[in-house]
Amino acid sequence: MDLVNKINELKKQKNAIIMAHYYQDAAIQDIADYVGDSLALAQWAAKTEAAIIVMCGVHFMGETAKILSPQKRVLVPDTAAGCSLADSCPADEFAAFIKEHPNHTVISYVNTTAAVKALTDVVVTSTNAKAIVDTFEPDAPIIFGPDHNLGNYINEVTGRKMVLWNGACHVHEKFAADKLKALKEQYPDAPVLTHPECKQSVVELSDFVGSTQAILNYAGKSDAKRFIVVTESGILHKMRQQYPEKEFIPAPSVDGAACNECNYMRLNTLQKVYDCLLNESPQVLVDEAVAQQAVKPILRMLELSK
Repeated sequence: MDLVNKINELKKQKNAIIMAHYYQDAAIQDIADYVGDSLALAQWAAKTEAAIIVMCGVHFMGETAKILSPQKRVLVPDTAAGCSLADSCPADEFAAFIKEHPNHTVISYVNTTAAVKALTDVVVTSTNAKAIVDTFEPDAPIIFGPDHNLGNYINEVTGRKMVLWNGACHVHEKFAADKLKALKEQYPDAPVLTHPECKQSVVELSDFVGSTQAILNYAGKSDAKRFIVVTESGILHKMRQQYPEKEFIPAPSVDGAACNECNYMRLNTLQKVYDCLLNESPQVLVDEAVAQQAVKPILRMLELSK
């Protein structure tokens, strides 16, 4: 509690706010001013009047906040908190991929570096990806990257044939259909709520497929009393807070671990949050020329998401 009090005092002194993704440790979620998915974090970053944003998530989230609020100081507790999905799509290789498919609209997942966003026509999150893709003509040639599983899911539900970059999230790739089948047999009354970054074999076993925010919303509206949750286990904290009368069962990973955590997300700690606020470091910086290009598809996403 002493550390929490110190963080709260620094926030007041420095006109700072803390934003946290649902996949953060429970202690960080509890001290955050805003907790949400990637879309919500981007929307809040664009609106906030705070002088300092502490982004508790992974590095691309800090970059997005900085691109949207270049005049603000954006801090991340640990610069090593990267993203396997963003890492799977190097900007130079993605640029070459785009050249191989001329006259295609480029749609990039928010889980990408600023340099990849700068090559993009419109950014999407798992919350709005289908809705934004639906704004294009059914036969429009589209490149979708970097998450192959999310792109494949959108192709399946829309009947499109988007060209997909072959990237994936190391967390959602670890969910296995056989493990999920066994869990469904154990809890036959529990709807399966799955993130679309999971493999098709896992998605096909699900009762609902959606972003972390959509999964949270579904659990609140459903009459079911327990659920199997197939995404990073950090979301369970918020689910249990909001719906304490319901039971949430984390789907195991392919190696049989009881829950599936992102090792990058978990690099952030309360001590690191305090240190970065105290020292106003590490700071997220984005090349100005890259930022000027990257902000365009992000703003287009925010406009389409109103």
